[in-house]
Amino acid sequence: MRKIELLSPAKNFEVGLAAINHGADAVYIGGPGFGAREKAGNSMEDIAKLCDYAAIFGVKVYVTLNTLLFDNELEQARKIAWDCYNAGVNALIVQDMALLEMDLPPIELHASTQCHNVSAEKVKFLEDVGFKQVVLARELSVNDIKDIRSKTTVPLEFFVHGALCVSYSGQCYLSHIIGRRSANRGACAQPCRLKWNLEDENGKVLVAGRHLLSLRDMNNSKNLEELIDAGITSFKIEGRLKDADYVKNTTAYYRRAIDEIIERRPDLERASRGVSSPSFETNLEKSFSRGFTDYFAHGRQKNIDAPFTPKSMGEHIGEIKKIEGKRLTVSLLKNVELHNGDGLCFLDNDNQLQGFNVNGLEGNIILCSKEISPSEAKAFTLGEKIPLYRNFDIVWQRAVEASAGNRKIASKLQTLDTDDGLQLTAITADGVSASVSVKCQKDLAKNPEKAVENIRTKLSQWGDTKFTVTEVGTNFREVYFIPASVLGEMKRQLVEELEKALISKHRVSRTSEMQGRADLQADYPATNLSYMGNVTNSLSRKFYEKHGVTHIEDGLEKSMPEGEIVAMTTKHCIRYANGMCSKETGKPATPLYISNDHGRFRLDFDCKNCCMKVVSIQN
Repeated sequence: MRKIELLSPAKNFEVGLAAINHGADAVYIGGPGFGAREKAGNSMEDIAKLCDYAAIFGVKVYVTLNTLLFDNELEQARKIAWDCYNAGVNALIVQDMALLEMDLPPIELHASTQCHNVSAEKVKFLEDVGFKQVVLARELSVNDIKDIRSKTTVPLEFFVHGALCVSYSGQCYLSHIIGRRSANRGACAQPCRLKWNLEDENGKVLVAGRHLLSLRDMNNSKNLEELIDAGITSFKIEGRLKDADYVKNTTAYYRRAIDEIIERRPDLERASRGVSSPSFETNLEKSFSRGFTDYFAHGRQKNIDAPFTPKSMGEHIGEIKKIEGKRLTVSLLKNVELHNGDGLCFLDNDNQLQGFNVNGLEGNIILCSKEISPSEAKAFTLGEKIPLYRNFDIVWQRAVEASAGNRKIASKLQTLDTDDGLQLTAITADGVSASVSVKCQKDLAKNPEKAVENIRTKLSQWGDTKFTVTEVGTNFREVYFIPASVLGEMKRQLVEELEKALISKHRVSRTSEMQGRADLQADYPATNLSYMGNVTNSLSRKFYEKHGVTHIEDGLEKSMPEGEIVAMTTKHCIRYANGMCSKETGKPATPLYISNDHGRFRLDFDCKNCCMKVVSIQN
């Protein structure tokens, strides 16, 4: 059977616990350095604690070590790799091939999406040199994934939900060019979320002040089974800067969706143990989103961008019919219930996001926390109805914050009387067991039937532990009266021993194949690497030379050349998004330009391959 993994983000230890408790099969977290999110680092002490907790549920922990490295950082990166292994980490997610030239511990390496994993040839190469999982590019379609799966055997990971980088990951240099904040070094300033003007070659503004490079958020929840059949075994939720409420909601939602597929598919199974019981109703629209798209899962489509705001719009709840100062007359969708403190928003006449809180309700009239200005209400003079959204549901939010996930591992208990006491054994569904024995006075029960019933009742009550009991077997030669205090102490000891056994099994199961497993004869799919190969240190250069690359340029973070630089390569086409596609209009796809206070960049259109390049000219 194929194991299907739900992989959730962890900003820190607490968010990691929330992810595990709400159903994650694996979590990914930044270590103390080089984690592609410079604001999401964590101490090794916290990572070790997370690993121990995760191991009880058979949940894997992946540490992101996926920034580009400079020569003076290589030894520190190597040390972090060893510290991660010793802490119990299952795998490192990496971008820089220098790691493969180091003396690493026997820990799995996963190829980050920043390795630009877009073709079967590239994925096959990564498999041959020892990677144990490959994170595919978000831009791939279901058919692209099928092609990769048909030519490789390495487990494939794919982003299922969360914010989208508009550029192919690892191929975006816009932030570095504008302000020397490198995305490949974990310091992206997100210029793609800013407003830009769209201009022709003469400087005529065609579209003014729009978030032309900002995309909606990924949502592949309707494509899960199709993606499984295409070859995906690990579904990744983006969001290593997200708080616990976002992670709880998205993890619990996808946990349920994946479980529904597994329950009717005998060829599939979960990748971890334990069942979660969130105390809230999951709803993806209630967590932060810029609206949803499944991107290129089934080819190019309209409305993958979010040109009016990079902020969260939330769920559509109805329409505004009339605005009078702080009073909004609305028509709400069926079953929508508002509460004081809810956050609402709409796009005004200039397509600017306007937000406010609910201060009171009078039937179909909302009392707003601020007055809606005449300019914002201008559209209503024409009798138009404006969509209304809720981006903060205060009652739902409180329920999410209160949810502990309540993840439990089912086990069976077996009691056995010994010569001088009692033995209690617990066995999980996957065969992990632990036993404890106590010496105690044993008096024959006056009412054997009631005594057995009391023992089973007491042993079935495991309270706020991580376990639940599905069956209690009693194997007594004689039925004795066992004090509740003895049974309680045995359960306490058994919880400790069973947790230790589960952690030990998880540690032993970690792959020990990193050293000496690479196929040194594997040839890289190209013989030349431009700056887009992202080589910034001597070990990565050595790696590529070993695998047949004869010409290697330095990465931009190491050396910024003069002349034209492709600052971004993207499948998002601004021509297509704004009704200017040459295939639709029949007009040639001449270059366009985007500009704002950070500069002016040329847009080149590769219509044959249906992609766009943002080009910077360096003096």
